[in-house]
Amino acid sequence: MPSLQEHMLRVAAVARLICENLEVPVDKENIIAACLLHDMGNIIKFKLGAFPEFLEPEGLEYWENTQKKFKERYGDSEYLASLKISQEIDVNKRTLELIEAISFVGVLKNALSYDFGKKIVEYCDDRVVPSGVVGLEERFMDLRTRYTHRRKDPSEREAFENAVRKMEKQIFAKCKIKPEDINNETVAPIISELRNFMIK
Repeated sequence: MPSLQEHMLRVAAVARLICENLEVPVDKENIIAACLLHDMGNIIKFKLGAFPEFLEPEGLEYWENTQKKFKERYGDSEYLASLKISQEIDVNKRTLELIEAISFVGVLKNALSYDFGKKIVEYCDDRVVPSGVVGLEERFMDLRTRYTHRRKDPSEREAFENAVRKMEKQIFAKCKIKPEDINNETVAPIISELRNFMIK
């Protein structure tokens, strides 16, 4: 889906911008690769009729058929589907670890970890909404709105949000830029370059 590709490109662009301004060493190539691949299975969870603009030019029937094939092959978990697809295309172990780190349930572990790669991939995904790059608070509002049907316990959601805020502080304490330096304008040229990124 073009909208899903754009999301992953934006997340990867945010990651590259952070990695290139970080004052601690990180495995930038694997971080970018993980961000470019992390939501490959997400078509499984989409309510396809809800956003008809995201279905063009192929249309609803095409994407419903694709969704059906994905569910038959990978099951009903978009998270597990993304991991299975990553294994099928034989990504390296580190990239797979980073893809695995991008999850609602893993965010607290990432915040407590010394692994900056895991912090970065989770944080970058939490900076991107379907329409572009936003600040954390706007992203949290987006998640609350789009995932009301999942009805997470408010204390779980609050713990998630606090963990992401903590990671933002941890990352930018070691970074030459500030969170507000990451926006649609600063990531646009990076997105263009990432369209040709080779995953090793």
